[in-house]
Amino acid sequence: MKRTLIAACTAALFSSLAQASEMGDTVSAFQADQRAISNFYRVHEKASYYQRELALLQDWQAKLEGLSFDEMDQEAKVDYLLLNAKVKDLLISTKNAYKGYQDVAAVANFASPLYAFIDARRRGARPDAKQLAADFAHAVKAINTQKAKQEKSPYNDWQKADKAAKVILDLKSGLEEAIHFYNDYDPQFTWWMETPINDLINNLDRYATFLAENYTSDTTKDDGSGIIGNPIGKQALIDQLRASFIAYDPEDLIDIAKEQFDWCKEQMILASREMGYGDDWKAALEAVKDTYVPPGEQPQTINDLLEHSVKFVEDRDLITLPPLAKETWRMIMMTPERQKVNPFFTGGRNISISYPTEGMTHADKLMSMRGNNPNFSYPTVQHELLPGHNLQFFMNQRHKPYREAFRNPFWTEGWALYWEIILWDKDFATTPEQKMGMLFWRIHRCARIMFSLQYHLGEITPQQAIDMLVNEVGHEYANAEAEVRRSFATNYVPLYQLAYMIGGLQFNALRNEMLAKGWTEKQFHDRVMQENTMPIEVLRLLIQEKDFDRDYETQWRFSTSFTSDDK
Repeated sequence: MKRTLIAACTAALFSSLAQASEMGDTVSAFQADQRAISNFYRVHEKASYYQRELALLQDWQAKLEGLSFDEMDQEAKVDYLLLNAKVKDLLISTKNAYKGYQDVAAVANFASPLYAFIDARRRGARPDAKQLAADFAHAVKAINTQKAKQEKSPYNDWQKADKAAKVILDLKSGLEEAIHFYNDYDPQFTWWMETPINDLINNLDRYATFLAENYTSDTTKDDGSGIIGNPIGKQALIDQLRASFIAYDPEDLIDIAKEQFDWCKEQMILASREMGYGDDWKAALEAVKDTYVPPGEQPQTINDLLEHSVKFVEDRDLITLPPLAKETWRMIMMTPERQKVNPFFTGGRNISISYPTEGMTHADKLMSMRGNNPNFSYPTVQHELLPGHNLQFFMNQRHKPYREAFRNPFWTEGWALYWEIILWDKDFATTPEQKMGMLFWRIHRCARIMFSLQYHLGEITPQQAIDMLVNEVGHEYANAEAEVRRSFATNYVPLYQLAYMIGGLQFNALRNEMLAKGWTEKQFHDRVMQENTMPIEVLRLLIQEKDFDRDYETQWRFSTSFTSDDK
């Protein structure tokens, strides 16, 4: 009877926590408005799109200013704060992107009739095919004239050249969509346009390629690594940190990472001594890499590791793992192409296993197996599945899903990394090889902070980042190269790689504060999963019921201690 009553009370509590705040519909409406504008204005590298997006954001800023913040409850105030911060951040980033567009917009001076054709397609207006064919032919001539002008005035940095190329490629994409709408459906269009279409599309491709390479030799796009990123500079980093409610500057975060890096190195030496390698931690790490399982056995290894970690967590009653979440995760194998940027398994709704395929070279096969050995995987299976990313996705779909608008890597990756921190403190690793595996990933996340921030500050190159991972962390070269490519040459935001460790430290600091207030670990962990995603400082305002005004800005100087207060 007593157990039934407790279960009923717990269910009622979770039900109340799961309800949307009075701002929930407002957040959903903002998301819908953004999607509507993005979908309607399909060509984004164009003045009309930037102007419309800025007008939308300014309208929303005015709407938020008109709301009665002081009359809201704590949940609604948090949602207001999050939405207001998001709108402000988007205004800054959109204005910066618009300025970048304006700097290179002249490359498309010839394109007014083409943009008009794209715009008219939205409502299906029938084009004058004969005139449009002439417009396409004229655009081809204009491109050649424009190219001759550009050759005499190259851009002073490769980022502008890259932006100019994107303007043309975006124009091409919009044209192809409009062409596809009419071609074969409108006989007049099809008859007149076949040759002009091919000529224009081919010339746009060549023009974009030319623009991307049309910059002075004073700037370096490729340092020889073949990894092309886009360093954003100190002020942009600070703007993004503040928008993520991080009160530290880039240099502060680098100092934190170096302190934690040194702690990891000391612990790796201790584990190395346990293994019989003395202070030669690199030799010990190489021995751990050789514990890989044969091809074909990795899926079973992952299953075994997950069962072990779930049992460890549940035996200590650390968090609620819904039976359906434990039942419904799936496993897939990672493609060889994706392994070039993700050399280790990844997770979320599914766990994607990175392991050698038949077409890899022998050296690459060995590097893949060595980099995914069971001891390296020991602390990261739960990072990807339960209670890490898989649980996040599961709970986010069931509790305040509108807060997906505020998804950020400090919450997403920080939560998964946080579990590595507290499991270490609870003696999850029982052998020196397992300790070395956990420490390898811990020191890797410290290195990510250093090399990603230093890159965006203009202090190191991608090749130097690769060398750091190989020489200072102990990565296989191909895996280090893939990690750096993932950091700089994909769609990951500049703060993504530092968010693992910094977010983990934030969660750890908040956990310790809540334990000091009398909460249990399970209460804290369950509450985090019930609130969905948000910057962790804002989560702190919510669950500690702190007073704050509508213009609150980040100020939390959280503890950066690497250990938890309670085992």
